[in-house]
Amino acid sequence: MATPDFVLELREKIGTQRLWLGSVTAVVLRGTEVLLVKRADNGNWGPVTGIIDPGEEPAVAAERECLEEAAVVARCEGLAWIQVTGVVEYANGDSSQYLDHVFVCSYLSGEPFPADGENTEAAWFDRDALPEMPVDMRARIQSAIDFDGTTRFQR
Repeated sequence: MATPDFVLELREKIGTQRLWLGSVTAVVLRGTEVLLVKRADNGNWGPVTGIIDPGEEPAVAAERECLEEAAVVARCEGLAWIQVTGVVEYANGDSSQYLDHVFVCSYLSGEPFPADGENTEAAWFDRDALPEMPVDMRARIQSAIDFDGTTRFQR
């Protein structure tokens, strides 16, 4: 599902004004490989991302998004980074900003494919041979690779 129902309901009330939303980035690692998806809306590669549903635990959301978007079962092992993203302006005029939770996840099972239509591709890439992607997505991946048990955050 591209836009959760609760966001559509909020948009009916506030129009295109900026929404503050919780989100997750699931950096799934399998040995030296990283799971990446190629977004259908902008063609960018990156780790699995998604919006946290109301009342949903962030780690549960990250694991759910992996299954929904890439048909991969993963387990969150740690919170590598928590950050506020820049403002995102969508083509339809909607504006959002996210409190993003970057999880380092371990691979459990499944062969990646674009399972829900949000992505056109899903595949494993060696961490030393990642495709071109936005700088912020590469930083999220690096934070998971470098995770030493301490969560990174900004001040």
